[in-house]
Amino acid sequence: MPSFDYHSGQAFMRDAFVPFQDATVSIASSPVLYGLSVYTVFGVNANEAEKKRYAFRLQDHYRRLVNSAAIMDMHNFAAAWPYERFEATMRELIARNAAAFGAGEDVLVRVTVFVDELIAGTKIHGLRHALSAYVYPMGQILPRTGVNVCVSSWAHGMDNVIPPRAKVNGLYANNSLAKNEALMNGYDDAIALDAQGRVTEATVANLFIVRNGMLITPGVDTDLLEGITRASIIAIARAAGFAVAERAVDRTELYIADEAFICGSSARITPVLSVDKRLVGTATDHPGAVGPITKQLSGLYEAAQRGTDGGTWNAWRMTV
Repeated sequence: MPSFDYHSGQAFMRDAFVPFQDATVSIASSPVLYGLSVYTVFGVNANEAEKKRYAFRLQDHYRRLVNSAAIMDMHNFAAAWPYERFEATMRELIARNAAAFGAGEDVLVRVTVFVDELIAGTKIHGLRHALSAYVYPMGQILPRTGVNVCVSSWAHGMDNVIPPRAKVNGLYANNSLAKNEALMNGYDDAIALDAQGRVTEATVANLFIVRNGMLITPGVDTDLLEGITRASIIAIARAAGFAVAERAVDRTELYIADEAFICGSSARITPVLSVDKRLVGTATDHPGAVGPITKQLSGLYEAAQRGTDGGTWNAWRMTV
């Protein structure tokens, strides 16, 4: 069980480090009233043998936060927060909380850029914005042993409605409806389809399937988040010799996949055991169980996070 009590820790809010309980916004603020904020979540993973912790792909998370802010016309975020300032702030935030982490405990850092105005209506351009960040335990948002999912009746958000390419907090009302429907019907999570009926992603994670030894994931043109974990797995899989295809995936392909898993900074790699009560891998020797490629990629991905990969992915890690 996680031991880090983030409620008693420190957060970063606007331009200062403050007790977590003091990092608040008004009930009349733009992020509360209209969801006008964007965010990213990155992992800080423990290497017990080296007595170190590594932040995973921090520069990529920063770039995605900059891109999300740009899409939402928070026009001067990158100028106000160059990468050097961002990295220094994240390092200090982690250091201020590190004494409370359990031995070997992994944590997540959630960073948000929000329109910092009161009763401003639905406007964005020219309004003040601010940054907040806090550390919390990794925990398990889904069972690591595997999940049973359904295809949601809720269509996935579209690029010309609320762009999934930007991690906009307001968009997650759509994901929450899909998740709620799944839970109410006895599933762990949901897979959403886009307006054309193509598979997109789960409620907080990207999706991969395996067919005939090939790793397949919906392309970034399918109204999905350009996930950093997704990109990591594609690179790791190709380096390990797997063929990888980024292409449209039909709903029925989920039913005949040899393996399937979802992935994200919080979900890590979570095997999918069934879709709409159909066992994944029915035509294999492991129906409804974790497949060999999923197991292998999960191990390789964890090694990349923890720095136990012999230095292969050193460029992705930063000691904190």
